[in-house]
Amino acid sequence: MISLSASDASASDAPASGASASASVASMFVSRWDSAVKDQVPAALRNQLGPAVSQRTYKGYRSLLSTQRWQRIYNAGGRPQRLLWASTGTKDPKASDTLYVKALAAPFTVNTMPEGTLKAFGDHGDVGQVLAPNGGDCETVLAAFAKAGIDINALAARLQDEGASSFVKSWNDLMACIDSKRVAIRKAS
Repeated sequence: MISLSASDASASDAPASGASASASVASMFVSRWDSAVKDQVPAALRNQLGPAVSQRTYKGYRSLLSTQRWQRIYNAGGRPQRLLWASTGTKDPKASDTLYVKALAAPFTVNTMPEGTLKAFGDHGDVGQVLAPNGGDCETVLAAFAKAGIDINALAARLQDEGASSFVKSWNDLMACIDSKRVAIRKAS
């Protein structure tokens, strides 16, 4: 889960020269939330946790962007980091194949949907309403998950640890592959 906070800041928080050319994202792996609880919640709650956590995240993000501190940074040339919705292919075959595209459309976000989801959306998808800056009904939905026994904070910590481990493993695999190629090239020379 992404945690956002803001505090009042001075003009010294303005970005350094050239910072306006920088762009970045903060990634959230959406479907992993739903996959993690699919067998632990009533059918009525299936495929709702990822969108609800995303709504809460978006609410915090938009709240941060509306602070005086952020406005000073923006006016000095800073660019907002965008939220990136990752893992937005629907894993549940009983759910809409465009579930996360429709649920997460919002300004200042990026959706890295897989090709199959992109094609499905092009064929029969619609955006509907965009995410509400105030989080919409996310707190009601998250309360229903809590009532069903899901500890959102513990799950967030677990998913973050699993995600970090996965990225570290991918990095190590990449480095090993590069090293083996380097050794092969040296032997061939």
